[in-house]
Amino acid sequence: MPPQLALILTLAFIAVLFIRDFRQKANVTGALWLPFLWITICGGGSRYVSQWLDMFGLNVGAVTVEDGSPVDAVFAAALIFGGLIVLHKRRVTVLGFIRNNQWLTIYLAFCLVAVAWSDFPFVSAKRWIKLAGNPVMALVLLTEMDPMEALTRTMKRCAYVLLPVSMLFIKYFPNLGRSYDSWNGMPMNTGISNNKNELGFDCWILGAVLFWHMLHVLRWDRRKERREELLICGALLGMDLWLLKTAHSASSLVAFVLACGIILFLGFRWVSKRHVSAYLVAGAAVAALLFSLGVSDKIIQLLGRNDTLTGRTDIWQILWHWPVNPVVGTGFESFWLGDRRLQVQQEASVDMLNEAHNGYLETYLNLGFVGVGITTAMLLAAYAKSRRDLLRHFEFGRFRLAYLIAFMVYNWTEAAFRMNAFPFFMFFVVAMDYRMRRVQVMAEQAPTDVVQGATVFIAPRPQTI
Repeated sequence: MPPQLALILTLAFIAVLFIRDFRQKANVTGALWLPFLWITICGGGSRYVSQWLDMFGLNVGAVTVEDGSPVDAVFAAALIFGGLIVLHKRRVTVLGFIRNNQWLTIYLAFCLVAVAWSDFPFVSAKRWIKLAGNPVMALVLLTEMDPMEALTRTMKRCAYVLLPVSMLFIKYFPNLGRSYDSWNGMPMNTGISNNKNELGFDCWILGAVLFWHMLHVLRWDRRKERREELLICGALLGMDLWLLKTAHSASSLVAFVLACGIILFLGFRWVSKRHVSAYLVAGAAVAALLFSLGVSDKIIQLLGRNDTLTGRTDIWQILWHWPVNPVVGTGFESFWLGDRRLQVQQEASVDMLNEAHNGYLETYLNLGFVGVGITTAMLLAAYAKSRRDLLRHFEFGRFRLAYLIAFMVYNWTEAAFRMNAFPFFMFFVVAMDYRMRRVQVMAEQAPTDVVQGATVFIAPRPQTI
């Protein structure tokens, strides 16, 4: 097929999907375009504004890593400002956020304080502002009248663009959809993203949401709407799986399989939602046993990786012994700035290295053991909320838990606790709570009691697949 024809067909396919989306009577507002743009442009879903402009000959990108692109900064700031306006109109308050998200607040506050001891405080401060955009956009989603519908609608819109365009770039415009790995010089498929890891986490997250949504759609009573929705979601999921295979991102593949497996497991009738902690402990024990028996080595080989996890373990050794303040680190998002980045690249013999490829080690380098402790508490608090929702609002609760576990595992080989990462934005979505001062109509149609101006959800009957 000629590339021009493939481009026309792809644009037509995307147009049909969005026209159908606009015609549906969804219980969402136009504010959802803010998190859509945040994910697709600022969160690593695709390329930055400056990179898209550069494709058309307008060179407005960053000269150095420290400077950044003013165009990208203005675009991100405009989205954050728009999100704040939306939240102000919805009467969302800072105190309300703090009251329902103590550990998230402590994490954000400590990251802000950590700007003070950065070698590049101005750069660190700009990055903190972009980090703050994640909870702002997550709140825009969660304060919709139907948060679950808002989440699925936003993720589907992202899939409408990211998946078909990635396939188009890889198959018909290889100069846009392929590049070379800076580690080994091998060609890699990047699609609409900047590298294979970003394409991988796009596919992991969108694929998990599509799988979760399809299980929910199977319980719809309306046959025609159910058939159409399953057909579209199935086609998108097929694209997602092809891209996930093409990206060769083992970390994203493991996260996708793990998330879908947990979502499916929790839907079985015989699974007790009250004993989910015991299931997780048992799963961790089995994983540890397999690791001790050497089965993990065979799994790593099946994923196309070696014992060093493509050189990651060597980098971890270097970074673990790198001289940083062990208590508070080098400052928020500061370790990979200045001469230190070049020194690490030279020591590791890897060009373009700008992350530890381990979220927990990355947190230690930037925020020290204090930051690691706060991050651990934040993850545990998110787990407690997810476990609670399994009993009170099962459908969203099982997605929260599945994504959280996959996110924690993903951070073992990739650094996802970062201000401009799609996975970290989704973490805020599943880790945050906010009680609105109006009755929220959830997708499961769970009955509600309004107590002292806040919405309290009564636990629905146990759900199944």
